[in-house]
Amino acid sequence: MADIDQASVIPNETSPPALEGLNATDPNVTEAVNATVAKFVATPEGTALAYGSLVFMALLPIFFGALRSVSCGKSKNSSDMPETITGRDAARFPIIASCTLFGLYLFFKIFSQEYINLLLSMYFFVLGILALSHTMSPFMNRIFPANIPIKQYQLLFTQGSGEAKEEIVNYEFDTKDLICLVISTVVGVWYILKKHWIANNLFGLAFALNGVELLHLNNVSTGCILLGGLFVYDVFWVFGTNVMVTVAKSFEAPIKLVFPQDLLEKGLGASQFAMLGLGDIVIPGIFIALLLRFDVSLKKETRTYFYTSFLAYIFGLGMTIWVMHTFKHAQPALLYLVPACIGFPVVVALLKGELTEMFSYESSEEVLPHTPRLTHYPTVSGSPASLANSMQSSSSPRRRRNNPPLYEEVSPENPAVKEKATEAEKKDK
Repeated sequence: MADIDQASVIPNETSPPALEGLNATDPNVTEAVNATVAKFVATPEGTALAYGSLVFMALLPIFFGALRSVSCGKSKNSSDMPETITGRDAARFPIIASCTLFGLYLFFKIFSQEYINLLLSMYFFVLGILALSHTMSPFMNRIFPANIPIKQYQLLFTQGSGEAKEEIVNYEFDTKDLICLVISTVVGVWYILKKHWIANNLFGLAFALNGVELLHLNNVSTGCILLGGLFVYDVFWVFGTNVMVTVAKSFEAPIKLVFPQDLLEKGLGASQFAMLGLGDIVIPGIFIALLLRFDVSLKKETRTYFYTSFLAYIFGLGMTIWVMHTFKHAQPALLYLVPACIGFPVVVALLKGELTEMFSYESSEEVLPHTPRLTHYPTVSGSPASLANSMQSSSSPRRRRNNPPLYEEVSPENPAVKEKATEAEKKDK
């Protein structure tokens, strides 16, 4: 995923507030957000199915994305490495999100909605294929038949020549990755041609899972700043203006999860949707993933803070649904999710006496299991020129395997060491 400064995930926050499409003048009447305002009488079964499905789909990317965030730094591809959100990034993120949201609002007011959505569809088509392929990769590794040969590929794009050659793209993949890419492309074509809600949800789940996995908060304080800022952002743009609702009605892209309330009556061709914006999944999700990494750093068997924040998310989402039905008005989900996801773990940390340890935890200082550590400093002999040449040759990934070691293992059983020691004794005599 692109750097957070580029506001690549901000469109997730331009989506309407959670379940906004379920608001109407009657508890059994819903308003379709992504279509012309129309009244639809939903059955209690259809409403319960839609609510339950949205909550379940929201939990999937948070749970699995958090688990994958613990070990995502093991990837060899730079595109799969996590992006760390600092306190400075978190402080200015709501401002960038607001500018992007208002910019989209002006675009839809000035230019033709059809052409803007066509451009956005192509953009999310490419991103969706890559995100879905990355999401499917671990599952493909488990189900891929062992009797089928796996071939390795490398996509290398460089700039310059000779010693000035610089790598721009160096992506390694294999046969399993190609199969994931083909399947993702089929889903992408299905979405472009039909805009079917299942294809939309597949892309939406992939975006959310990748966001939770690859966006890392560096500490709990940064998470509180980010969630607090977006709390104000969400409340202002929902209750203070009609900008977010206008953009949501005009924006056609897989930036939300949807589920039809008339599925029981019309089957897969249903058209009256309840919806949940991806921003209401990703933003709390990256904070929950941070708490899971904190649990891992404690080196305990329990995952207290992860499960506490996970249950807090369910509680906050349930509160959103209840308040919306009680007051018959659209509700920004972060209004309830942020206090729950921050408050519950903090209370647990206070009760366990680990509050200071929680806020002093630095995710960016983690050393993953695969990361080598220098436990001793070997003595390197030779001239500075020869040492420099050896270091330059070792920096090239293509010749690294053929390089001799820069130092010899100092061991009494090493024949080379014995021979040198004998020669040194003879010279001294």
